[in-house]
Amino acid sequence: MSGPSSDCLFCRVVAGEIAPDVVRETDRTLAFRDISPQAPTHVLVVPRDHHPTIGALTAADPGLAAELLAAAQAVAEQEGLATAGSPEPGWRLVVNSGPDGGQTVHHVHLHVLGGRGLTWPPG
Repeated sequence: MSGPSSDCLFCRVVAGEIAPDVVRETDRTLAFRDISPQAPTHVLVVPRDHHPTIGALTAADPGLAAELLAAAQAVAEQEGLATAGSPEPGWRLVVNSGPDGGQTVHHVHLHVLGGRGLTWPPG
């Protein structure tokens, strides 16, 4: 883990410098609506600590990686995209990692997408 960075958008969100539309939060995670949604429901789930990629996070704190997944599931249930123990009606979880993976904000984040039928491949 590295410390918060003043040029990291999500570090600024976590620090309260930018006010997001918060959906869910825990001591170690924050979930908020994407400002440029790609589906009717598009929520970002981030760790409060700065980790640049999913690989960096899983190497440094596997427990926090598991918490992010649990937070994404909780968001999907809260948003009506899933019910406990069932994926119905359905949702997508996306993690972009590195330049070839399409990552544009270098603070690991999970995208929870749903609210309509999602096709494959996405892009």
